[in-house]
Amino acid sequence: MYLHGTSTINDQGHLQIGGVDTVQLAERFGTPLYIVDEQLVRQRAQQFVRAFSETDLKFQVAYASKAFSVVAMCVLAEQENLSLDVVSDGELYTALQAGFPVERIHFHGNNKTVSELDMALQANIGCFVVDNFLELDLLHERAQLQGKVANILLRISPGVEVHTHEYISTGQEDSKFGFDLGNGTAATAVATALQYDNLQLLGVHSHIGSQIFEVEGFKLAVEKVATFAVNMREQHQITFPVINMGGGFGIRYTAEDSPLAIEKYVTAIAGAVKEKFSEADYPMPEVWIEPGRSMVGDAGTTLYTVGSTKTIPGIRKYVAVDGGMTDNPRPALYQAKYEAILANRANDAVEEVVSIAGKCCESGDMLIWDLSLPEVKQGDLLAVFSTGAYNYAMASNYNRIRRPAVVFVKDGEADLVVARESLEQIVVNDLVPARFQKTTLAK
Repeated sequence: MYLHGTSTINDQGHLQIGGVDTVQLAERFGTPLYIVDEQLVRQRAQQFVRAFSETDLKFQVAYASKAFSVVAMCVLAEQENLSLDVVSDGELYTALQAGFPVERIHFHGNNKTVSELDMALQANIGCFVVDNFLELDLLHERAQLQGKVANILLRISPGVEVHTHEYISTGQEDSKFGFDLGNGTAATAVATALQYDNLQLLGVHSHIGSQIFEVEGFKLAVEKVATFAVNMREQHQITFPVINMGGGFGIRYTAEDSPLAIEKYVTAIAGAVKEKFSEADYPMPEVWIEPGRSMVGDAGTTLYTVGSTKTIPGIRKYVAVDGGMTDNPRPALYQAKYEAILANRANDAVEEVVSIAGKCCESGDMLIWDLSLPEVKQGDLLAVFSTGAYNYAMASNYNRIRRPAVVFVKDGEADLVVARESLEQIVVNDLVPARFQKTTLAK
């Protein structure tokens, strides 16, 4: 049994996280329940910052809030001296509500709206990561109207392919993101940006994908970025004070995964930056990275209550829980795999192999196939590990199921950071046309 962070099994045979019994958490907050190991999140943040501090490079470690964006997480990120990436007005609003320092906010996204650009400009955020020519023109226009100069990075597609699922691979040439290096659009974007008085070009951004377990892709991306920077210096007599090498550092979901230590990713990127830019006699740029999953992924656990079961002799036994693809769509989206235990009987011997089904009216609502567990009973608590990234963030109200609560646990204390949705909130935005007859509603 592999336990993450502060997770342990207590004397009662219950899973305990952050010194808090998960059985008690279920009784207090209900299920499904997202549990975040606060100490592990802070440890991850400190590892990234410390690793970069030892490289002698100027740097920013920006938490990619798309992985898990709530006000409490933004406050934690600020406390740990991180910067913050946002990709929508909702994530930006969350950051602003948290009082996050605006100068350390970076705005990503491949289709930012005019209202989002205006909102970010009015907030005086630190940097826009510009993804396409339309955005380049719009941002210049909106900054001009507000009498401001916006700092920008140009997102480039470096043409680096990595071994990950095609849905989370982003650095290859055939991608919806960024200006392509190979066909010359990245160079054109630089030339265009330099013509705009209301844009300040800081450098370029490169992100090659997610859930990556090796460093060669990052090193190759640094080499391509450095070559591009040198070419732009020759063409325009400019140097980039910043390069952003993105994120994508892998975590452990199952025994099949072999992520590297955080320090190894950072050392490889920093080493490549020093080598390639020194070779070109280029002023050493400030290096930004943006971990998301690797900051919060394995710090999250989702707690479910077991309900019905269905045994098909000679085929399989289905065990249904009170959540599913509404709180974790990743298995349905790209066959993500997870490990889990019975949180209330963690020391019991394994007796059967079951498949964990969600409660949505979809055959594809399966969380885990072929999981070895003690004999499962109605009312048992199932703890699914490594659900801190892209679970709450992707949660939906499909079947009008309410989104779960979120608690932070640390040093024996549990704090509610997101309340469970109520039934009233499910319909709060619903409207009925006046032309509908009231008698129709009563039927």
